[in-house]
Amino acid sequence: MNQTSPVRRATGGRAARSLPPAVLAAVIVAGTAACDSSGTSSRGTASSTRTVSAEPAASPKVTESPRTQQEFEASVSAEAERSRQKAVTTLKGVKGKGDVVEDVSVNGLAVEPSEQFRSALVRVTNPTGEAAFYAVEVEFVDSSGKVLDSVVLGFTDAPPGRTVSRHANSRKAAGVKTFPRIAQAERG
Repeated sequence: MNQTSPVRRATGGRAARSLPPAVLAAVIVAGTAACDSSGTSSRGTASSTRTVSAEPAASPKVTESPRTQQEFEASVSAEAERSRQKAVTTLKGVKGKGDVVEDVSVNGLAVEPSEQFRSALVRVTNPTGEAAFYAVEVEFVDSSGKVLDSVVLGFTDAPPGRTVSRHANSRKAAGVKTFPRIAQAERG
């Protein structure tokens, strides 16, 4: 029966970890040499790697995306601009704050002083039973109540009974502590 020495028990089996690297290297080399000298003159068995599954006949071809990243970004920008233009048109004839101000909320987002825009998160909740378009105007106001910028957003096809959100960003209000507020909101 192998018994553990008192020194090994006292160190908790950490003796190998406390050896200097040069001693560990010597032990590894000696152990490798001892295992390699089997006393036989045969070269041993050849080792090889074998594939268990069949190799594919040909590599799959890389297919080109029908649109490039720039084309995709341009289409998203174009859609956002169409939605914004529709919102501007919708809000032109609105008197006062509009008919759905209670369905819209806005929160200012913290940004670094070095950033070149101010941002607000605008949320629209559609309480109706069908998808609807919402036009929302957000004002960025400084501490004295002066409107520094106004941003119009269009929410296309807001789903029934759900809340959707978008960011309103203002470059004109950059670098100034502002507070966003809903100026107008209309369901179109």
